[in-house]
Amino acid sequence: MTELTRSTADLAGMRVPLIDVAGDGPGPRLTVIAGIHGCEYASIAAVRTWASSLASRPLAGRVTVLPIVNLPAFRARSPFVVPQDGKNLNRCFPGSPSGTLAEVLAADLFQRFILGRDALVDVHAGDLVEQLAPFAIYDAGRAETAARGLAEAYGLGYVVREAPGHERAVTGTTSFAAAAAGIPAIIAEAGGCGLIEADAVAAHLRGLDGVLGYLGMIPGAAVTRAARPVHLASFQWPRAHVAGWWQPAVGAGEAVRAGQLLGTVETLDGGGTLETVTAPADSIVLFVTSSPAVEADGLLLGLGAA
Repeated sequence: MTELTRSTADLAGMRVPLIDVAGDGPGPRLTVIAGIHGCEYASIAAVRTWASSLASRPLAGRVTVLPIVNLPAFRARSPFVVPQDGKNLNRCFPGSPSGTLAEVLAADLFQRFILGRDALVDVHAGDLVEQLAPFAIYDAGRAETAARGLAEAYGLGYVVREAPGHERAVTGTTSFAAAAAGIPAIIAEAGGCGLIEADAVAAHLRGLDGVLGYLGMIPGAAVTRAARPVHLASFQWPRAHVAGWWQPAVGAGEAVRAGQLLGTVETLDGGGTLETVTAPADSIVLFVTSSPAVEADGLLLGLGAA
């Protein structure tokens, strides 16, 4: 019989909610986390609901769920960063036990709940100022075949393979650190703008069940898979060169051509254009910064290309 236990985990001196689900037979050890960014509410809501549902379902193996990892950001309603040190937790993995709060939190999570597991699913959504088209990310490395399988099983419209080294959009993510340790991992994104949208929550619930099916953790159950996703081989994040008013010309999910206008950075008084942003290649717009406020080097949008 499946056994669900609720408790807390001590991560960086904080009591983080923890749900441990032990199946009624042997199987993989899966870790599912959410709330790496504290204002991505659709993903947090989905993980809370999904974890609770496991108590009444047959399960092989063990699922460990941490639905809100970044408690300081959640409580402060702080998008992207840990408020105590201003660092993006998902740029800090595998972390440092002697670093700032975000680095210690990353190290504790990585050592206790990622290393030694058979798979990791890090559930995300667009933050308070991000419009987003659903997609999953996996990383290049020795576990990438299994990671790609996880990403496809999640059933979102796009799957992005993050390349190694300087070709990556960012480093220090959960999936990046897990891949380096040979652990299949994905980051799954659905929902945006800090909203708990029913469609986004449902996409995550289907995706998490898809992962259980892929891993063989639902005995005798067939998991419905979505249509084959569009695979993208590069991920580019255009940034503003100057501070100003960001006026996007495209939305999440749009296909754009090389050279197409993506948006402009304008003066705050509306008197002129400071910067024109165009597509570097034929791409899919995976996310767009929805807030007009942008600083120099501020992130504007994310583009996936085949």
